[in-house]
Amino acid sequence: MKKAISILLILCLMISLAGTALAEDTLVYESSFAAGNDDWFARGAQNVKNTPEATLLTEGRTADWNSPGRYFELVAGNEYKVSVEILQNDTDSANFLISMERSDSAGTGWDRLVPGKVKKGEWTTLSGTFTPAEFDSYLLYVETDGSPEISYEIRNFRLESPNVIPEAKATEAPAVIEEVAAEDLPSLKDAYAGKFDFGAAIPQQAFMGNLKLLELVKSQFNILTPENELKPDSVLDVNESRKLAQEDETAVAVHFNAAKALLQFAQQNGIKVHGHVLIWHSQTPEAFFHEGYDTKKPLVSREVMLARMENYIREVLTQTEEMYPGVIVSWDVVNEAIDDQSNRVRKSSRWTQVIGEDFVSYAFEYARKYAAEGVLLYYNDYNTAYTGKLNGIIKLITPLIEAGTIDGYGFQMHHTTGQPSNELIITAVEKIAALGIKLRVSELDIGITKYTETSLKAQADKYRVMMELMLRFADQTEAVQVWGITDNMSWRSQSYPLLFDKFMNPKPAFYAVLEAAGE
Repeated sequence: MKKAISILLILCLMISLAGTALAEDTLVYESSFAAGNDDWFARGAQNVKNTPEATLLTEGRTADWNSPGRYFELVAGNEYKVSVEILQNDTDSANFLISMERSDSAGTGWDRLVPGKVKKGEWTTLSGTFTPAEFDSYLLYVETDGSPEISYEIRNFRLESPNVIPEAKATEAPAVIEEVAAEDLPSLKDAYAGKFDFGAAIPQQAFMGNLKLLELVKSQFNILTPENELKPDSVLDVNESRKLAQEDETAVAVHFNAAKALLQFAQQNGIKVHGHVLIWHSQTPEAFFHEGYDTKKPLVSREVMLARMENYIREVLTQTEEMYPGVIVSWDVVNEAIDDQSNRVRKSSRWTQVIGEDFVSYAFEYARKYAAEGVLLYYNDYNTAYTGKLNGIIKLITPLIEAGTIDGYGFQMHHTTGQPSNELIITAVEKIAALGIKLRVSELDIGITKYTETSLKAQADKYRVMMELMLRFADQTEAVQVWGITDNMSWRSQSYPLLFDKFMNPKPAFYAVLEAAGE
């Protein structure tokens, strides 16, 4: 993520090894990960979870800013001491930062508060002081600087103040959403009928007896994406593949146990499915790339990995079509191949390391070879609004367009009300659309920092702009899909990013999406 780093505040920076104590001050906050995440959440597509050792583990990262974060009530002008202990075991040494995201009506900005170097296998303390300026919200987080894919743990995050904290300013009361029965709501899919499909990502937990939620899904959406259940770590059968590899190193075994409930639901209710995802550097078993599907053995050769890739794509596409004919209408063939820093194909990806940067073109070649007639093939990525990343994406997909192996581009739009700007987003969509391919908004959610009427209105306004933008390209757009159904089920639940609240009631953003369609 491109960040506008402002020089605000840093009065003093200190880096020390674990065990160094801070001076006695008023304790504002001290983390506790013994029973849960303590309101910390994932800033990105990675996983954040507490461990049996009462630490917070962050893994599955794809960018430096993918990090654990937590909102804090800070007082402008007050000095704070901040410290955290960090452990990483992936590289000899890695640079880390305690950083702050701050937002108000003018937008969102980021500040690097405390930098430090963390050696492999050593718990290391970063500590420093800062004084925040006046903003509506403050998010503190622990990120890397130049090590976008390493995993790490944190513990003992402390926030202290040597000053007497003045009385906090009055804040806007939390908004109250009116309860509305699902059957009384206008339908999003009906509002966009004749323009493009309107859908959502849906997690496996939705099929665990929540009939009210499923009724809402049926009434509102005509295309669904499984959040995780068609990703390689849910589909590749490593144990069975290991057995097959004893006779044929290129053989691949797959299963669809995790996706079965969703695919059956879609089939029974006449709902389309968008498949996500065939080839991705994340959420792919490491064993896939090793001899005998054994991570203790060497990586396979380029030739073997290409054969495994082809066999995997063939098995996934042909088996799903045989079991659920016509249900899956499109696929993300490759996901997030472009690196945020270099704007080139991601060198840290196992696919690049074993096959080379041309793994993307091979993936689309194989997908075109085995996809059923009419099934559309997409490249999917995030941060498309930022110029460098956008140019890298266009450079990647242009040869695929010329080869006829790709049908369209999927925009991940995991945005906030302030970032990226509407102007950047509009420019990016216009440039991709100018390539003449199909479009889809594959992952749409818009986060807010506080659940107030003002924030909900800003969220609704951003949703309206996004929908009006895609309506400009309705003749090229296959679908717009929000990434989740209700706020509490969202991967960004702390930022209330979706169209329905945790009680399944429609938020102002729901009505803004309807209004954009002329309803």
